[in-house]
Amino acid sequence: MTSTRQPWALRAYLVVARWLAPVWRKGLQRRLLRGKETPRSVRQKLGSEYADRPSGPLVWGHAVGVGESMALAGLFARLAEKRPDCSFLITTTARTSGDALRRTGLPPRCQHQFAPVDTPDAVSRFLDHWRPSLALWCEMDLWPALIAETDARSIPRVLVNARLSPESLAKRRWGRWIYQALLPGFRDLFAQNQASVDALVELGAPRERITISGTIKALVPPLGCDADDLDTWQAALADRPVWLLASSHPGEEALALAAHAQLREKRPDALLVIAPRAPARGIEVAAIASAAGLQDVPLRSTGAHTATEAPVYIADTIGEMGLWYRLAPVALVGGSFASVGGHNPHEPLALGCAVLHGPNVWNFAESYERLDSLRHARLVNSEADVALAVAAVWSTQRTLDTTALVDEQAEAVIERVQGLLPR
Repeated sequence: MTSTRQPWALRAYLVVARWLAPVWRKGLQRRLLRGKETPRSVRQKLGSEYADRPSGPLVWGHAVGVGESMALAGLFARLAEKRPDCSFLITTTARTSGDALRRTGLPPRCQHQFAPVDTPDAVSRFLDHWRPSLALWCEMDLWPALIAETDARSIPRVLVNARLSPESLAKRRWGRWIYQALLPGFRDLFAQNQASVDALVELGAPRERITISGTIKALVPPLGCDADDLDTWQAALADRPVWLLASSHPGEEALALAAHAQLREKRPDALLVIAPRAPARGIEVAAIASAAGLQDVPLRSTGAHTATEAPVYIADTIGEMGLWYRLAPVALVGGSFASVGGHNPHEPLALGCAVLHGPNVWNFAESYERLDSLRHARLVNSEADVALAVAAVWSTQRTLDTTALVDEQAEAVIERVQGLLPR
């Protein structure tokens, strides 16, 4: 995209972005002093440190959040099987996303690094080094300078997993001139639902290039865990029945504790593991359990590394959901009773853990509708519903078979991306 073809809004942005380079540097240094960056992440974001680029075609994907970066990892794992000649790069802006990728394990021939700050110089250094054959943006974390320079180098671009609620569309309308400059340059745009298609068109995307694909978070690889921890827990639990409240929000712990009280009437040895979405809420969750009549509830953050005979265990640490999903045959996925919109059901399912959820799942509406129809997920509306559903899973005494969960729409995204790669 040459300067003569660039819309005025994008030209203005790029001028301001060049002026803001010193501001980016100072901001990153302040974040480094506060522990929100590492020396390595700062160097990568400023474009002064890179790993070696592999030879051959390289597919680059950018994401911001943990869920999006894990979805890209799943997509690249599938592509790696189909294209053994290709290498892959995932960039993120948040440390938590990079940490999650390292814990779970990157796909074959895949590297992670932090995305460059959105200044022309940092972007040019990044693209000079990596020279991607194809660029994927996951959801709507669109950086204008990075996209403009990618376009200037004739690197094909694809937008995947786009989702725009009415609220997020309203926030983006103020910058519609930028979106009108950026979105028409994408070869393909994959949206999660029809509302997102309409929102993308309003922001300037060509409707004929948009495909409804559902969420590629269905491709998320199984979360990792420490093998020794898993062995220790399995030995400690022996035959105790276990269930999980995953990524819980305020109000959901009390419901789960009430359901657990009903379960313990028939299974006094039953264990409920509560993993709050915000691990810092561990003490708060312990107080809720105490108010429900449960004293001395162990917290992982305070050194209780395995379950005692206590009926409840609080898993208030970061990055260990792979362990809890392996231990529990069934999970109530949080954010679905609170006004949050639900969390990713594909993470527990990838590890054979059945999913229960409340009514508030608009963030993954299409996924939950499909999974409910396949009976891999189940809507529950009360603590009595939860208790009955957990007991039903316990009674089967078998691992959930997820072989039917191949998402044809997500697979279509893989096929289209593969078709854009050089032969």
